[in-house]
Amino acid sequence: MEPLILGPFAVARDGALYPREPHEPPALRFSWRDRRCEAAITPDGLRLVAIAGRIPSTAEPGADRISAFATVATLPASLPPGWRLRLLPDHRIQVETSAETPAATTATSVIAAMVRFALALDPYLDRLESASVAPSGRLNTCPG
Repeated sequence: MEPLILGPFAVARDGALYPREPHEPPALRFSWRDRRCEAAITPDGLRLVAIAGRIPSTAEPGADRISAFATVATLPASLPPGWRLRLLPDHRIQVETSAETPAATTATSVIAAMVRFALALDPYLDRLESASVAPSGRLNTCPG
């Protein structure tokens, strides 16, 4: 029986998800608290990414860039093990981690990992919001 094709995924009879194109990891994009997030199935497991916010521009009236940068500087030390924070060139704040998945990754295991990631991200989003770091809708799809 041929696998079911669902967007970038090939779904096996047992429900396991596989990349339809081996050189392009398939991903599910979702939004959490107005933040763009992504769960990409890679050969090493699941890569979870969120654009947690953006440092305000100097052109924005009342922008407290000093507080925003100070808050961002404290976040890496408080993130869970294996999580990384990057300040992108356009001042978006990207938080990412990897999650192990079963040998046969299913939609259920991917969604469960997405929910765990989103809920664990919440206190860091609260800290960013308290420092006037607003959500940014654009997701960085650059590897690494």
